[in-house]
Amino acid sequence: MIIRTPRRLHMGLIDPAAVFGRRFGSLGVALEGGYEVRVTEGERMEIVAEGEDRETIEAVLKKMNSAYETGVNYRVEVRKAIPRHVGLGSTTQLSLAVAVGIARLSGLKIPVEELAKTLGRGKNSGAGIYAFAHGGFVIDGGVREDIPPLIFREDFPEDWAFLLVIPGLRPGFDEEEEKPVMAGVVGRADVAMEISHRILLGLLPALNERDIRTFGEHLSAIQRLVGKHFEAYQGGEFREDVKLILGFLAEKTYGVGQSSWGPTVYGLIRKGEFQRLSAETHDFLKDHGLKASVELGIPKNSGADVIEESAFIERLIRNVAGE
Repeated sequence: MIIRTPRRLHMGLIDPAAVFGRRFGSLGVALEGGYEVRVTEGERMEIVAEGEDRETIEAVLKKMNSAYETGVNYRVEVRKAIPRHVGLGSTTQLSLAVAVGIARLSGLKIPVEELAKTLGRGKNSGAGIYAFAHGGFVIDGGVREDIPPLIFREDFPEDWAFLLVIPGLRPGFDEEEEKPVMAGVVGRADVAMEISHRILLGLLPALNERDIRTFGEHLSAIQRLVGKHFEAYQGGEFREDVKLILGFLAEKTYGVGQSSWGPTVYGLIRKGEFQRLSAETHDFLKDHGLKASVELGIPKNSGADVIEESAFIERLIRNVAGE
């Protein structure tokens, strides 16, 4: 069983204050280029992965067995990974990939939302869950007692993309570091109301009309507002160490943001502009002595790809045969 996940850009939490009884609420978009994981039945637990990925996989195997009696004798191989704690959703994507693989191999038809709940995902945000399940641009309806519900999902325009800049800086908060922040953050009701207004009457109409300029303007404004909820924890509306790059991106792209706790930052672009803007970004980084990778973030308008081994091998044979 081979599972290929998206990456996800996290575009912020709407309402930590729970003005109307639902806390947080998140928005995000799925991107190509996430994990590729192979899960097969084995004689024992065997994990082929690096660092924290190994710990995540082992935890998923044990939780799945506890909930569904699937056993732990699987070989899980990470063939391609998302860097950990840079704001691209690594933990949720890897966890769900392994869980889906185990469920399929065990003959269980379990919705992704239930798997997420079993694994303890979605306590603060559903963006990663729904990016995995459906792809595209997603918004969840905030946390009450269960994982937050999906309230909006739309294909992202195929000619839009993101200029991703991933600086070689300290990682964002991991889940343990994040816990006291999420438990303690109060947020501001006025900020939550403005974010909601901009989403409903700014961002979504612009997405529907494929108006990249207006979408980007509202996206940038929403990102600054989201930062007001968390400025006490990250030194301002954005991390201090990425502000210079964000300022550059704000001049060159239609809209900018910091994904989750960073350090990944992004600019909204038209896909055809990437080569030019990538070269300009590399020059900017070099001029300022900054080290970062610059990547094209291509929207993925479908969820994770799950490929049965036999079907995968047959497809390879057909490709080699030129059929």
